[in-house]
Amino acid sequence: MSFRKVVRQSKFRHVFGQPVKTEQCYDDIRVSRVTWDSTFCAVNPSFVAIIVEASGGGAFLVLPLHKTGRIDKSYPTVCGHTGPVLDIDWCPHNDHVIASGSEDCTVMVWQIPENGLTQPLTEPVVVLEGHSKRVGIVTWHPTARNVLLSAGCDNVVSIWNVGTAEELYRLEGLHPDLIYSVSWSRDGARFCTACKDKSVRVIDPRRGTVVAVSPRATARLARSPVLAPFLRARPPPRRHVPMLPPCPVPQGAPLALPAVPWVLQGARMVLVTPRPDPVPSLRRRSGRTRGLGPCGPSSWPTAKSSPPVSAA
Repeated sequence: MSFRKVVRQSKFRHVFGQPVKTEQCYDDIRVSRVTWDSTFCAVNPSFVAIIVEASGGGAFLVLPLHKTGRIDKSYPTVCGHTGPVLDIDWCPHNDHVIASGSEDCTVMVWQIPENGLTQPLTEPVVVLEGHSKRVGIVTWHPTARNVLLSAGCDNVVSIWNVGTAEELYRLEGLHPDLIYSVSWSRDGARFCTACKDKSVRVIDPRRGTVVAVSPRATARLARSPVLAPFLRARPPPRRHVPMLPPCPVPQGAPLALPAVPWVLQGARMVLVTPRPDPVPSLRRRSGRTRGLGPCGPSSWPTAKSSPPVSAA
């Protein structure tokens, strides 16, 4: 007589995880203690960058992914800013290019050597100046090469051509208060911002206008890893995710963001609704989401053709 082991189905089955071994972690790193809402780190397939404490300016570490364990305090850093670094972001088109924003009101773009840093890096490839107050957000365009967005505490959003150090678009007067977060749409045609006035705005950078606005939103935005064409706000204490459709919205129309209860089940995001007809789960297949299509690719117009960023 054979007995088959029965696995008990329980919601608490995978609650407790197994801690990672010490030799597989990045240890003894003095992370920056500056008061700013940022992740203070960025990662790509080759490196991990971490904003660290520095005296007399701002700095961040750039470590190869395989360099785990205890990090020596004398490890070389990227240290060209005269003020604390607030945000960093890797270029999606080049794993050796990273941008940083700082309290010194500048944005700097750095070229990291192929094998990592062997000595402190103090000379950036490009310095972008145009903000009158500290720069707290830097994010690369998802599809256009050498296009970088920066947002500062002067409530100004600037879009730069890094190849020529030229300011392509300067968006002023669209935000009455501090900008908390910025997220590009997947095709890069528009971007979404969260402001201190508790409003989410969808902005067309080419026209320099607000396409849609939603009041009473949360503080940070991100593209959903499951629903790629959507943008989502950071969920409140209740597991609700305001969903933002990517389709074109009439100029000046209010943006409705219903709070949708959600449950993640593997590759599915199940949306719960009180209506008699339940909302079907959205399953991601072959890189696309069933029932949801992208808005389509878009080419980004620039004044000049810009070559890839290089150390030269």
